[in-house]
Amino acid sequence: MTLPGHVFIGGPCSWNQIVQLDELPAATPHMQFADTDWHTVGGTSAGKALHLSELGVPLTLSTVLGDDAAGDRLRSLLGGIDGIELLAATVPGRSERHLNLMDRTGGRVSLYLSTPGTPSQADAAAAAAALRSARVAVLDLAEPSLPLLAEARAAGVPVWTDIHDYDGQAAFHRPFIDAASAVFMNADKIGDPLAFAGSLVAAGATLVVCTLGADGAVAVDENGVEHRVAAAAVPRIVDTNGAGDAFFAGFLAASLGRPDDVPAALAAGAEQAARALGSTHLSPLLDAALG
Repeated sequence: MTLPGHVFIGGPCSWNQIVQLDELPAATPHMQFADTDWHTVGGTSAGKALHLSELGVPLTLSTVLGDDAAGDRLRSLLGGIDGIELLAATVPGRSERHLNLMDRTGGRVSLYLSTPGTPSQADAAAAAAALRSARVAVLDLAEPSLPLLAEARAAGVPVWTDIHDYDGQAAFHRPFIDAASAVFMNADKIGDPLAFAGSLVAAGATLVVCTLGADGAVAVDENGVEHRVAAAAVPRIVDTNGAGDAFFAGFLAASLGRPDDVPAALAAGAEQAARALGSTHLSPLLDAALG
């Protein structure tokens, strides 16, 4: 089923190597054996796009890729997914690449191996034009997304953003928080998520959602009403990468159909997160292509 509403997503896509370990490395020189490892698509914007596509939401994914082998893989994989219009600015040099060290409980150390350069003015203009026709603009934390915040405001397109493990202090996050009508995050560093969510709603946000890992998620709506959902059951957790992006996508897809039903959107988010947790990739859509 195709849901109403074209979504614009702007932000990072990467090529990742995942290494699963018994436990994360101690901060001392030593040798350690990996349980297993694999290469896959990464990046918060790629994760959201894959899950929205699976849910039948048409979207444009705007990102920056290098002219390297990693960029070629990402163009082929993401551009081949039904429902994703890939708007990839190509820049000289390397694409974004990560090495993610994972322990058995989902703990992660993410090493950035490379990041892409700055897109051209023509590429930036193409991204802005695509955003202006969208029902919702999902703007993830990245330098090329910063000018799109003003574009969305001028076009009257609501901004949804994901500030991940925001600690309440990091300056780079503030323009995204200030521009967004809907703010998503996790509770890893924020302390009391309800107090923070309440402060954002008081400042004008219409929705703040905080994922709580195995404890589910909590949301505060524009009226200050608190909503909670338990985590969906997962028969076997394979990999935790991308679960938050899947939750975001499930919530957004449900909201496009029923914008005032926060409990239903939370439940949809929890179910979609379970889809990510059961796959070695950001989404089961990549299972056939990457194994």
